[in-house]
Amino acid sequence: MKKYILILAVILSASSMYAQDCKKTCEGKQDKFVLENGLINATLYHDNGVVAQKGFYTQDNKLQGEWTSFDEEGNKTAVAQYENGEKTGTWLFYQGDNMKEVRYTDSRISEVNTWKISDTRVVSNRP
Repeated sequence: MKKYILILAVILSASSMYAQDCKKTCEGKQDKFVLENGLINATLYHDNGVVAQKGFYTQDNKLQGEWTSFDEEGNKTAVAQYENGEKTGTWLFYQGDNMKEVRYTDSRISEVNTWKISDTRVVSNRP
């Protein structure tokens, strides 16, 4: 029994030391939620401290308005639109030199277009 208690104590102290070390070196930030004009302005962070998503919630916890997503390097990956928790409007997804434009009607995909971004020109996949 003493052997198990000793092993448990070693594991707990090791995990405690890692947690303290991470507090010193990890850049992670705590997510922010601020009430503004009846909506909750949310900023969510990746573990490395870079913004992961920004957008708004209604007070009954439904996504509202524009939401923007970023990868761990801070590059924009998506821009989405919500109306009282429902997908709406035009969404944009960025992946390297490509951009997908997805249009929603009644919270369902109604149209998808892919664009190739090269320097200052945009090339569509439309026929």
